[in-house]
Amino acid sequence: MFKHHCFPKAIILQVVYFKLRFSLSYRDIEELMEIRGVTVDHATIQRWVFKFTPLIEKEFRKRKKPVGNSWRMDETYVKVKGVWRYLYRAADKQGNAVDFLLIKRRQRMSAQSFLIKAIENNGKPRVINIDKSGSNSGAIQVYNKRALATKSRIRVRKCKYLNNIVEQDHRFIKWRIQQGLGFKEFESARRTLAGIEIVRMIKKNQLIGQDQTAFKSFKSLAA
Repeated sequence: MFKHHCFPKAIILQVVYFKLRFSLSYRDIEELMEIRGVTVDHATIQRWVFKFTPLIEKEFRKRKKPVGNSWRMDETYVKVKGVWRYLYRAADKQGNAVDFLLIKRRQRMSAQSFLIKAIENNGKPRVINIDKSGSNSGAIQVYNKRALATKSRIRVRKCKYLNNIVEQDHRFIKWRIQQGLGFKEFESARRTLAGIEIVRMIKKNQLIGQDQTAFKSFKSLAA
């Protein structure tokens, strides 16, 4: 994973973690590393985040703790290059993150893509709480029609206050984005948001075999 790089693995993981954990620009991290005696260009840091975040996410999913079977599903808006995109997210009733997906358009197919991804990665929930979104409701209905033969339907519940758990995570992401300079490209936004979500799940103790510190746990994903 780290072969043919001019910097050691420890340095690369440190700067990637800085970007995903804290509200810092790439130039901020460049300055911090210079104070520590490491000269690395902000553009190089950006390339590291782009390259290594998907690999870390893949390893995290292998070691992610199981979530509950009562989910809260919702979406929020994220601006990418001046255009609104949609970040779908689900959490269980304990507040553990189930899954997430950044999508270009808000429609039933988008919600359906997220639901399928979440179920493939975490198993089928017993019930999903949603707001009045027609796309989310339609996605679950389509899934239930296809699952009718196996009698494994997902129960839909529409109770607004129960979605406070997932909305808190939305507010956290919004705050993180507002502190930065925004996203210039969709793929960069998707990978960076995935990394932010992973670090947040580590902070929530959702990693099997988690170490005493979040950073050590993060580093273990690239062992």
